[in-house]
Amino acid sequence: MIYFKGRAAVVTGAGAGIGRAYALELARRGAAVVVNDIGQREDGQFCADAVVDEILAAGGQAAASYASVATMAGGQEIVQKAMDRFGRLDILVNNAGILRDRTFMKMTEEEWDAVINVHLRGAFCVTQPAVRQMRQQQYGRVVFTASTSGMYGNFGQSNYGAAKMGIIGLMHTLKLEVSRYGIQVNTVAPNADTGMTRGVFPDEVARRIRPQFNVPLVVYLCSQQNPVSGMVFSMSAGWFARSAMVSGKGVCIGDTERFIAAEEIQERFDEICTIDRVREFGTCGELYSLGRPLTGR
Repeated sequence: MIYFKGRAAVVTGAGAGIGRAYALELARRGAAVVVNDIGQREDGQFCADAVVDEILAAGGQAAASYASVATMAGGQEIVQKAMDRFGRLDILVNNAGILRDRTFMKMTEEEWDAVINVHLRGAFCVTQPAVRQMRQQQYGRVVFTASTSGMYGNFGQSNYGAAKMGIIGLMHTLKLEVSRYGIQVNTVAPNADTGMTRGVFPDEVARRIRPQFNVPLVVYLCSQQNPVSGMVFSMSAGWFARSAMVSGKGVCIGDTERFIAAEEIQERFDEICTIDRVREFGTCGELYSLGRPLTGR
């Protein structure tokens, strides 16, 4: 049984959609949850308050936060809310996000900055103070949110895709720096029909990709039972799969002494592009540790 009694969690962007579903389930399983969201409803009520009310009505523990993830002051305020209300922070789910879709040639600086600030800068601003607390406890679980738009591309989302791939890079480095403290970091790339994506999917598709279908994997990654760190998982409509950056077998040209001509690349370009014998690397150091990588030695 996965249970979070005695644990405290922060979920950003939890006023609606996937974040709300995460917060409700973590609370249902015993976690005290800081519900962070800057959004407001038409009646002026903060979306975070409504989710907190749901949790409290079900007998759980929760507190609302309206701070922006896009500033260090906001990130520190979010983490401090958990410390002030619950005395600890064990789980952080970086879920907050926005869209400003526009083709690359028409995208404005403001549209680029807004998305980068919330997704990539926001991941830094909240995670750094959170990890400082987790390090003191010698325990923590961090879940970042990426997207297949960054992993594979999506028309009109160069800002979003760039931010999401930056988050994956952040995770791969952070996993190395915090492993000694009992902190595990992973990334999910969910797919769901939410307010942020409303109108993007046809109705028949939207019905199959409800936010709740993304919850089980995130709950597991947040749990003490989870043994992995530094992994990326794609998920949609009940489908869950690990995704990874891999390299093909490749070719080695020259003897590491002579220069290599572009024509030699041209001659063997098909071999270089082949991905039928893939290999995954845990760090960039592994890639170059042999001096002549991917030779099969």
